[in-house]
Amino acid sequence: MNKQTILTQEHYDDLMSQLEKLRTIGRDDIAEKLRIARSYGDLSENAEYNETMDEQAKMEAQISKLEEELRNVTIIDHTEVETDVVRLGAYVKTKDLIHGDIETHQILGTGRLEDGILLDTSPLGKALLGKAAGEVAEFFSPVGNGKIMRFEVVEIYVN
Repeated sequence: MNKQTILTQEHYDDLMSQLEKLRTIGRDDIAEKLRIARSYGDLSENAEYNETMDEQAKMEAQISKLEEELRNVTIIDHTEVETDVVRLGAYVKTKDLIHGDIETHQILGTGRLEDGILLDTSPLGKALLGKAAGEVAEFFSPVGNGKIMRFEVVEIYVN
């Protein structure tokens, strides 16, 4: 069963751009590298050829992953996202009640943390969904000794 992916239009456009770049420029670059590596002769002992084949396999896996993520997309309109509680599409500012760190993330169905995206399937994302400003989300840390993590919802907003 395929998981529904929730994205903003901007994030969807970014992923589509990445996918198109891999399908065109990425594949063209690999084809050129393979052509050059083949020109060196015997493929059974050709390190450049083997490395390029590995690179091609990794790129094709990345293409497949992006295609799967984009297959079942729902694009949210940020102007329709309510901010009474944390929900998909909202930005949430949290305070780590153990370390005191304050961070802002957008709750979405796919992405990378370095993009400021917090996945709805992550432990913190699951704990935050449905919480109002001032409430505390708790979850067991999936790393380390499994201690309880506590985050206060400081603010919920849309951009």
